Amino acid sequence: MVKLSIVMPAYNEERRIGRTLEAYSSYFESLRENGELDYEILVVINNTTDRTEEIVKQHMENNKCILYLNLVPDGKGFATIEGFKDALKRENDLIGFVDADLATLPEDFHDLVRKIGNAGGVIASRYVPGAQVHPKQTWQRIIVSRIFNILIRSALFLPYRDTQCGAKLFRRQAIERFLPKVTMSRWAFDVDLIYSARKAGFNVREIPTRWSDKEYSTINFASAGPWMALGIIRLRMLNSPAKIFIRIYDKLLISIKNRK
Repeated sequence: MVKLSIVMPAYNEERRIGRTLEAYSSYFESLRENGELDYEILVVINNTTDRTEEIVKQHMENNKCILYLNLVPDGKGFATIEGFKDALKRENDLIGFVDADLATLPEDFHDLVRKIGNAGGVIASRYVPGAQVHPKQTWQRIIVSRIFNILIRSALFLPYRDTQCGAKLFRRQAIERFLPKVTMSRWAFDVDLIYSARKAGFNVREIPTRWSDKEYSTINFASAGPWMALGIIRLRMLNSPAKIFIRIYDKLLISIKNRK
C-alpha cells in the first residue's frame, strides 16, 4: 500500500488548523480503511505565537496519523523543507505539502496522488484550463501573478503557469535527489523545488485544481512580491557563472552576523 506524507506548514493558524485537520483526517482515514493508501499529516508549526500547537495536539489524541514539529525559524519555505526532511525518516513513498487554510480540499490533494503517474512530481495549478478558483481573484493579484510568472518563464525557463499554488506532491526518490540542492528557504521556495526537481532529471506535471481563496491570509502580497522577484533572480544567478558573487555575499553576511 502506498504511504503518503502530507506536510502542512502552519504559522499562527489557530482560526483554521482545526477545521483543516478534521477535513484531511476524515478523508484520508477513509482511504486508509479501504486499503487504498496509508498516510500521515505532518504539521510543521513555524514561529507561532497563538494556539496552533495546542489545537494540533488535541487532534493528535484522536488520530495517530497526525504528527507535528515545532520550529522557531524561519518562514513557510523553511518549514516545508524541514517537513520533507522529517518525512524522509519514515517509509513514505509520496511526500507533498499543502497550505493549512483549506484552500485546497483533501479530495483535490488526493487528485495529485491519482495523477502523478510516472512523473517525479505534480503541482496543482489555478491558471491552466479546467481549474476552478473561488472567489475570483482581484485584478491586482492577477497582474502580480502574471508578472511573476513571466519572470519565472524568462529567467528559469520553467513551462508552468502557476508555481505558487500551495499544493505539490513528489516521489520519495525525487526528493532524495533534489532536496539537498534547494537553496531558497523563504520567498520563491516553491519555484526552487520545481526547478531543482527538473534539473535533477525529473518530470513535474501541472494539473488543474479547485482552489478557494481564504480570509485571514498570513501573506502580504504587496510586500512579498518584490522579495519573491529577488528570490527568482538569486536562483538564476546561483545557476549561472555569476554564482560565485552570490556565495561571496553569503559568506560576508554570515561573517557579519557572527560578529554581532
